[in-house]
Amino acid sequence: MAEQPQSVPAKNLSSPLASARGHHVAVRVPDYAEAKRWYAEMLDFRVVAEWSWAGLQLAYLSPPADDDFHLELFGGGGIDPGTYYTNVIDSLERPGYHHFCLRVDDVDATVTELSTRGVTIFGRPFDIKDINSRLALIGDPWGNMIELSAPLT
Repeated sequence: MAEQPQSVPAKNLSSPLASARGHHVAVRVPDYAEAKRWYAEMLDFRVVAEWSWAGLQLAYLSPPADDDFHLELFGGGGIDPGTYYTNVIDSLERPGYHHFCLRVDDVDATVTELSTRGVTIFGRPFDIKDINSRLALIGDPWGNMIELSAPLT
């Protein structure tokens, strides 16, 4: 069981980094157009900005009803194929980026819907009571893992 602090520390509003907020996570994909299509069709993400930089094509994609979180796609140029995971357990053996998380209302219903769309599902949803969450992990075609999370009821 994970050890939990007795209480959450107060916000440190005097910190020089007090304005820091999560904004986006970036993933590198070998096929920019296909990745945009996949995230739009499979996860209903919206393309909210596109630009070129350093010979790459980039885009911010946002979930269907969230304008505060972005997935930044990097496409173009030479790309190392990296590691493609086929299950969660193997992914725990490597350091570095692991996944990004999307909060949903109902993990089971979301997994059922994504399964009908042909999205790779890594096992069945499971509960972690220490963080009061029901979780599931899915994968895009380029080996990027995405966690789905909902509070336990």
